[in-house]
Amino acid sequence: MLGLVFLQQRLPYRRARHAVGAGIAVGRVGLGAGALVAPRPLLAMWVGETAAAGPAAQVFGRALAGRDLALGALALRAVVAGRPKAARAATALGAFADGVDMVATLRAWPELPGGRRWLVLGLTLGATVAGALAVVD
Repeated sequence: MLGLVFLQQRLPYRRARHAVGAGIAVGRVGLGAGALVAPRPLLAMWVGETAAAGPAAQVFGRALAGRDLALGALALRAVVAGRPKAARAATALGAFADGVDMVATLRAWPELPGGRRWLVLGLTLGATVAGALAVVD
């Protein structure tokens, strides 16, 4: 009986966790698709206009976009297929990637554009934490 009560109390959390994971996946697909087509606006926000204008930045921007698009699509496919373990694994991989982006931002902090670096740090930190919370049981 106690197990049933415990399970019922955890059910809303699991639903919320799945919803958060699916929301992150949708956002990741949208961000990845947009940046794959036009990486410069996202890169300019992150590293500044001058750095984002170069061809190397465009290459790396599209590579990061492909990563996000693939991770988001993988997570969404798992959600739609009703495979919560696979969805959590894909979300965890995305959270790891977001954490790497956050560390990269912090390492380049002095060279990044003033106010925008705080926005990027907030986005990467938020995505890392949300992704991690979405996979914790």
